[in-house]
Amino acid sequence: QVQLVESGGGLVQAGGSLRLSCAASGLSFSTSVMGWFRQAPGKGREFVAAISRTGVLANYVDSVKGRFTISRDNAKNTTYLQMNSLKPEDTAIYYCGKDRSPLYTGRRQNENDYEYWGQGSQVTVSS
Repeated sequence: QVQLVESGGGLVQAGGSLRLSCAASGLSFSTSVMGWFRQAPGKGREFVAAISRTGVLANYVDSVKGRFTISRDNAKNTTYLQMNSLKPEDTAIYYCGKDRSPLYTGRRQNENDYEYWGQGSQVTVSS
C-alpha cells in the first residue's frame, strides 16, 4: 500500500521559512518523479515544484522561483520543500504526489498527472 506522509507545516510570519517533508512508503521511490502542489481556501490544487528521480533536475511555478527549493533523499524515501521568504499568499495546504510517469519532463504540472497524494500539511503565513 502506497503512503505519502507530509510534515513540517505550521504558522510563520511573512519573511520566515519552513521545510516540508514527504515520507514515502510502498512504492519504488528512487524511480519516481515527485512533486509538490498546494491548495488555498476556495481554490484548486496548484503545482508548486517537481523533481527528477535522481534529484538533479527540478522545476517550479513562477511565483515560488528563487524562494522555494525541492530536494530528495532516495536513501530515506523522502522529498523536501524548503520554503524561504514566505508570503501570505503562500498560505495553503501543501501536498506531495508521485508522477504517474517515471520520466521527468519539467512540463507535467497538472494534478491529474500525479497520483498517491498525502494528507497534506497546512502552511499559514501571517502578514
